[in-house]
Amino acid sequence: MTGYLTALTAIVTREALRFIHQRERFVAALVRPLVWLLVFAAGFRAALGLSIIPPYQTYITYETYIVPGLCGMILLFNGMQSSLSLIYDREMGSMKLLLTSPLPRWWLLMSKLLGATTISILQVYAFLAIAAAFGIVMPPLGYLTVLPALVVSGLMLGALGLFLSSFIKQLENFAGVMNFVIFPMFFMSSALYPLWKMAESSELLHDICAVNPFTHAVELIRFALYASFNPAALGWTVLAAVLFTGLALWGYSPEGSGIRRRG
Repeated sequence: MTGYLTALTAIVTREALRFIHQRERFVAALVRPLVWLLVFAAGFRAALGLSIIPPYQTYITYETYIVPGLCGMILLFNGMQSSLSLIYDREMGSMKLLLTSPLPRWWLLMSKLLGATTISILQVYAFLAIAAAFGIVMPPLGYLTVLPALVVSGLMLGALGLFLSSFIKQLENFAGVMNFVIFPMFFMSSALYPLWKMAESSELLHDICAVNPFTHAVELIRFALYASFNPAALGWTVLAAVLFTGLALWGYSPEGSGIRRRG
């Protein structure tokens, strides 16, 4: 048991140190959602109206509405960037040393996933603090109740990135895969506009957004920020997290097609 905890602590600490030494990564993670929040929100608010009524039956401004979606954006981008480091480690050889340790491979990968999720959550709270400084404030209790939702969503999105990284041979190919996954997941969700607004333009687009795992993660965060609970969003997010984690473990296993294809 001591060996398991030592490995977990070492991997999480390594992720934290890597993040601390990459200050531009922290700045980029905050600038991206802040641009959406402070610049693009003005135009979207004019298009959607000054206030909307989400499922929890309360009037909010558009800026407040997209805060949960932008929290999800941070989790999504950081989950993919953490997977990018796995590809780098594999090219440098450190990944091979990690996976050939006497500890189970699933524990090492889960430790990596937990470390990435922890960093993502810290970035989300930094974003929420900056948003509050600009007057975009959520209910006080919501800052506490959103923590479990961030953990579940962060694990789900991190596991997706982990799965994708198991099938990418070279670091140069990851950028294209990120764009192919991140932007469709983000824009075809309820992060920026409610699903009922989607249905007004296209039922097909609405249905695609409704099955998007990122949509359920955003809704889970959105309800939690208002100290509410969305069991359907939690169920679908947990289901997606289990699915992506299983695929990631299979991809990094000796029998997985990703490992076998790399020889």
